[in-house]
Amino acid sequence: MRLPGTRYQEQGWEQVRKLLGHCSLEAFAVLAPARLLDAPDTLAEYVDLTAEALHACARSARAAASANSYGESVLELALSLLYELRARPADWAALSAAVVNEHRKIGPFWAAPGGDAMLRKKVNDMYAGVRDKVDSDNYQAACGRACSPNKMYAYRMLDTAYSDIARIFGGWREHAAQVAAILGREVTAMPIEVRQMRSIGACKAEWVLRWSESLERFGGGAGPLHTKSKRFANLKTSPEKIGAMLLEIGDYEELSSNRDSDWLHDAGEAANWLEDLWRVADAAVEEGESRILPEVAPDSDGADPDPASPEAPQPVLYDSAIAASLSLPPRFMELAWAAQEHGSWSARALAATSLPVRLAVYLKMIGGQDDSYPGEWLDPATGELPTMQQLALLDQVSLPTLRKRRDAAIASLLDAVP
Repeated sequence: MRLPGTRYQEQGWEQVRKLLGHCSLEAFAVLAPARLLDAPDTLAEYVDLTAEALHACARSARAAASANSYGESVLELALSLLYELRARPADWAALSAAVVNEHRKIGPFWAAPGGDAMLRKKVNDMYAGVRDKVDSDNYQAACGRACSPNKMYAYRMLDTAYSDIARIFGGWREHAAQVAAILGREVTAMPIEVRQMRSIGACKAEWVLRWSESLERFGGGAGPLHTKSKRFANLKTSPEKIGAMLLEIGDYEELSSNRDSDWLHDAGEAANWLEDLWRVADAAVEEGESRILPEVAPDSDGADPDPASPEAPQPVLYDSAIAASLSLPPRFMELAWAAQEHGSWSARALAATSLPVRLAVYLKMIGGQDDSYPGEWLDPATGELPTMQQLALLDQVSLPTLRKRRDAAIASLLDAVP
């Protein structure tokens, strides 16, 4: 399942969980679990020991495996969640309390046969809680909408429900009775819904409710929406909420589905295409065939103008406080302006545009990162060109205005090539 800002909700989580569990047991081999009874302030030591164990198995197949659709490995996500735990001592305190409670019942369970499995289960439960807290926080930051860890759990339950419904629909002949229960009508031939439900966004809320209700009859246990638990109480009587959440998951998965495609081979195509554009245009200029009327004309002898002359492009004064407010160096615009090749065809073709518009052109046509970019153009925090939002603020215009000016500049470049 994918949602904006989340990193731990995809299938790779199972491998992350197993890796953290395995390395936690190695850490507890040094940090005796008994210390959690009297000294619960052992979080820093646990994190250091577990991090060492994680790094030690960095070359294993499990650690190196891909964990999500954003290219992060199992090891990267495991380390990230481990360090998140350091910032969330309440979750560590809850683990310590669980160990204390178990110890009161049966004594030092970690030393008994099967004790490692019990300890690992408690660690896994702790990380499952941290995972949903981290992802719900990141979801809120990405979307600006409230999302509790419990709601993140509900998203995942609905994603699981869709997967099971799709499985049942796929074998509708073998599961005709349950398909009929989910659709609310008798099934004698392939239901049209089986062909129509190609993604989670096409799954209907009433199907999820009936699926949950049918599980006790066909699956041997109560469905998640029909247990005594109050976890999903707000969804049991709100099919419109279920529908909205299913649609949201589907919309974002469709939006981000290109991450699953082998499209990276095209990443350099834009740069190569633009290089060809510059080359053809430069050749046309040399032959006197360019239709561009450059803002800055070369000297009569064909040389580029002296930067100190009135004809040379002059830097525009930008407010350094704006750059600083965007976490950019205060002299970012000044240095970025100086780093341009002012005599190049592209610089002359874009002479009438502001520097933020020029950078927006490169951002659109080549991408945020390219070896040809001067370091002065890049945001130190990301190593890429500033975002469109940052460039709009630097240019002191609205984002729609910047987009309009960028598109006009790109159109002028394309029109200028013979």
